[in-house]
Amino acid sequence: MIITRFAPSPTGRLHAGNIRTALVNWLLARSAGGRFVLRLDDTDLARSTAQSAQSIRDDLAWLGLTPDAEVKQSDRFALYQAALDRLAAQGRAYACYETPEELELKRRVALSRGLPPIYDRAALALTEADKARLEAEGRRPHWRFRMDETADVEWQDGVRGPCHFPAGALADPVVRRADGSWLYMLPSVVDDIDMGITDIVRGEDHVTNSAVQLQMFASLGAVPPRLAHMALFTGKDAALSKRLGSEGVESWREQGIEPVAVAALLARLGTSQPVEPVARLADLLPGFALSHFGRAPARFDPADLASLSARCIHHMEHDDVAARLPSSIGAGEWLAIRPNLTRLDEVASWHAVIAGPIEAVIDEPDYIAAARAVLADLPWGDDIWSRLVEALKAATGRKGKALFLPLRLAFTGQAQGPEMAALLPLIGRDEALRRLG
Repeated sequence: MIITRFAPSPTGRLHAGNIRTALVNWLLARSAGGRFVLRLDDTDLARSTAQSAQSIRDDLAWLGLTPDAEVKQSDRFALYQAALDRLAAQGRAYACYETPEELELKRRVALSRGLPPIYDRAALALTEADKARLEAEGRRPHWRFRMDETADVEWQDGVRGPCHFPAGALADPVVRRADGSWLYMLPSVVDDIDMGITDIVRGEDHVTNSAVQLQMFASLGAVPPRLAHMALFTGKDAALSKRLGSEGVESWREQGIEPVAVAALLARLGTSQPVEPVARLADLLPGFALSHFGRAPARFDPADLASLSARCIHHMEHDDVAARLPSSIGAGEWLAIRPNLTRLDEVASWHAVIAGPIEAVIDEPDYIAAARAVLADLPWGDDIWSRLVEALKAATGRKGKALFLPLRLAFTGQAQGPEMAALLPLIGRDEALRRLG
């Protein structure tokens, strides 16, 4: 079974970039009948908040990306310590005592010599007596994972294709700080192993992380998940970093954007497939494949969402939206007003036009009086509009706008709107006659 995960840090709200990551992982799992897990990467206890965690849950719920399970890294520190102890016993993790200032100095010296600014492994030369002396001075160690510089890292990426990293070019990453807090690298690998994650889809800014983590999987005796790294979004003017392109669910909800429109856009950006309106999230599942995504950056423009959202609404059946509509609006009324909606909250104004009362606009009293007399003699039915205009055309010789517009104004009070053939039966005979005076 395919098991994917979305692993945000609960330090703020979701934005377009990480929503796309969540969506693609959800689509990958659901298209294969698999599981989608939410993992809250809250190892940074100082910045992680319960409010941000709840906002992430709420945003995913609004989008329809319901996880099958949720875990928090802050509940799993014992697992990470056990893994670190195991790696240390293998010689694949080691304690270091340099201060941040000393490490920065080393980095600058390496750069001045034209060398890559990677850690020089000086800590490996420390004796137990050296470590005791440093700790007596008040220093506490940070821990690094020791890369195997004799083994290059290779994998077949689901988006990027063959990937190759010379191991000697990768620095030994810090996995635990001197204050005891955990960094991203090792806890993520431990969780992926423990949770049985089979596929990881994330941004291409994690490619180097993946090269390091593949050695961690091997050191812990685990088969690594399949990896796919998606090109980052670009905006109209410049590349979008994680902080740029911050528009997200809160803004979209305020604009009346449909959740399915967000999914329809983000699921196709950067692929060979056209962005098309859909009525339901499940409509994106048939034919979904990571192979559709290319390596070129995808252009994201939030302005595209409004028009796409309206088109998605025009594809929705009454059953798709009934829970969000007043109970008095049935399938017939929905189908009548649907083509004129740009946002779902406009339904109420069109319902008022149908249910009334309205202020009829009667610009031509004699013509409207004639129309009332004709309508009163016609048997009511679903085709009442076509029979009314045909009778008036024959009686008055009018046609086109002169025939239709005065009637629309009298029946609805508006010069434009849904098709009168659909509206008039919904208005009803008695109310229609009343509006004609």
